[in-house]
Amino acid sequence: MRCLLFILCLTLISLQSHFEVLADSKGRFDFEKTGRVFWEVHSKEKLVALTFDDGPHPLYTPQILDILAKYDARATFFVIGKNAEKYPDIIRKQVDAGHEIANHTYQHDYDIHVSATKLEQEIKKTSNIIYSITGYTPSLFRPVGGYYNDTIVKTALKNDNYVIMWGWHQDTKDWSQPGTKKIIHNVISDTKPGDIILLHDSGGNRTQTVEALDKILAVFKKEGYECVTVSELLYRTQPTLPVSLRIFLHF
Repeated sequence: MRCLLFILCLTLISLQSHFEVLADSKGRFDFEKTGRVFWEVHSKEKLVALTFDDGPHPLYTPQILDILAKYDARATFFVIGKNAEKYPDIIRKQVDAGHEIANHTYQHDYDIHVSATKLEQEIKKTSNIIYSITGYTPSLFRPVGGYYNDTIVKTALKNDNYVIMWGWHQDTKDWSQPGTKKIIHNVISDTKPGDIILLHDSGGNRTQTVEALDKILAVFKKEGYECVTVSELLYRTQPTLPVSLRIFLHF
């Protein structure tokens, strides 16, 4: 009888823990309601935001900058703090070319269970590095691997950041090196106004990404799309934005 009661108690505790997790879990649409977490936006204009994660890289980032300049396109670079620290001159070139620098943590650890304390340290350290190089504090943050939960989102918002994901249909999967043609197809096959597109300029061999980017931008130009920074995309599509958001406009 005591054994049965013990098992029953364990079952109840397990169920309680399960329901507590469910009660605490939130999905994309819950976070979008905050007005500060975005996967994409609705746009009446033909605007898209190219985003590059994990840089800067001494080889691939300059090549990407040259291609963006060729098409007069702007982009947002979600940089890893330790990489920005290592290549400050590339960060300066990105800013001088009109691109936006955003926060992608310092170490780039894949940890969906990261504590608020550790994540805040990562965000602040990277923000301070970006400020020391550019003279401004970034207001956009992208979690590593696109992992998100209540702790990650709340910590980012607490530190005055917008959380920027990417459209579920605009994960180019370039990180897996699927081939140049596949990357191109993943982007242009389902592009729509307001898309936020995920690419990478570091974290591995990005030759395919560089090759694909030229072709993607050629298609965008032909179809009348304008490539803008994420902050400009928000500025031109959202009814209200806080004063704290620094806007990188394309002139």
